Amino acid sequence: MSIYAKLTELNITLPPVAIPAAAYLPFVQTGQLIFLSGHIAKKDGKPWVGQFGKNITTEEGQAAARAIAIDLIGTLHAAVGDLNRVKRIVKLMSLVNSTGDFTEQHLVTNGASELFGQVFGTQGAHARSAFGVAQIPMGACVEIELIAELA
Repeated sequence: MSIYAKLTELNITLPPVAIPAAAYLPFVQTGQLIFLSGHIAKKDGKPWVGQFGKNITTEEGQAAARAIAIDLIGTLHAAVGDLNRVKRIVKLMSLVNSTGDFTEQHLVTNGASELFGQVFGTQGAHARSAFGVAQIPMGACVEIELIAELA
């Protein structure tokens, strides 16, 4: 099944690439690797604000991470032109806005990881880091960046 058929089956519409909010590029390709800049969680088109351990739950965070994964796939599509060219999702790095005693960053990040598995199958299985951080730009609850390999 093509990646686009899988997205349709999951009722996912890819968003356009977001305009960078600072001095960076949304993606950079070197050789067969493509690096996507961090994408923050958005809800209703605005930063999804919150801090885990204070005012947002792990379950809400999983939804936020899933929403970021959709944005990342949209950027990946814009970068490569055809998602079927993606050989592998190599790595995700997830920054989770959390208090010092919150320890479920890995569970929050599962919201993105699971969607990559659903969309890309075995090629969506990836290495990953999930960090708790004191703050993320615009107060967003989660930010995720991605590295993918192209065929």
